Amino acid sequence: MGKIISLVNQKGGVGKTTVAINLSAALGKLGKRTLLVDLDPQGNSSTGLGINKSDINGKSTYECLVGTVRPQDAVITTRFTNLFVMPSTINLAGIDFEFRDKLDADKMFNIKGQLKEVLNEIKRGYDYIIVDCPPNLGTLTMNALVASDALIIPVQCEFFALEGITQLLNTIISTQKKLNPRLQVEGVLLTMLDSRTNLGMDVVEEVRKFFGDKTFDTIIPRLIRLVEAPSHGEPINVYDPENRATIAFQNLAKEVLLRDERD
Repeated sequence: MGKIISLVNQKGGVGKTTVAINLSAALGKLGKRTLLVDLDPQGNSSTGLGINKSDINGKSTYECLVGTVRPQDAVITTRFTNLFVMPSTINLAGIDFEFRDKLDADKMFNIKGQLKEVLNEIKRGYDYIIVDCPPNLGTLTMNALVASDALIIPVQCEFFALEGITQLLNTIISTQKKLNPRLQVEGVLLTMLDSRTNLGMDVVEEVRKFFGDKTFDTIIPRLIRLVEAPSHGEPINVYDPENRATIAFQNLAKEVLLRDERD
């Protein structure tokens, strides 16, 4: 049965989507049947894997959440090894209004539990389900927290890296207590490291001091080829197989598997 891991951080620009795409692709390359769920209305995980609007055809995460499409019908098989996508569209930005209408019609409607219901229908078909969350702690992210077994928190190696982390951790603790007692923090992932700067290395030290062994050993570097890859609709392990970022994501995927074996 698929383990559900969400990428969460309410700060934008920390590399959630880059990690979601490339961790999913790396897990697929390691033989794990992996579904990437795009839960961000911007849909960058979808377009970053070459999914276009004609591929979606009214079958996206949004339709699954409002109950007009079966989850299995919204999943797209990509051309990449063992990698599948449940795509997003801008319609997802209106999910709060849809959920409010449903709650008005049915007082028992669970606003925070809809993604869990969607993924419960299909998770037996995958080894991993990776959820790319929007950069906030709103309804969609709360749905991801309730649905998930574990979280990965990307933290950018820049000044104010830990800004807002306390709020995120408090939200996670509250979710564990009230809504999802099985939820765990899989790890904190350092991203966008420019190893040539003292600041980047200072942030690495600060984050590792704060989170201890919850911090992944793998650090995702800031590289031009990694930024270019989504515009070609490919993960980095296909766009540039020998790139340092490809190796980093291979190592991250292996760390995820190793942590799961320990659990």
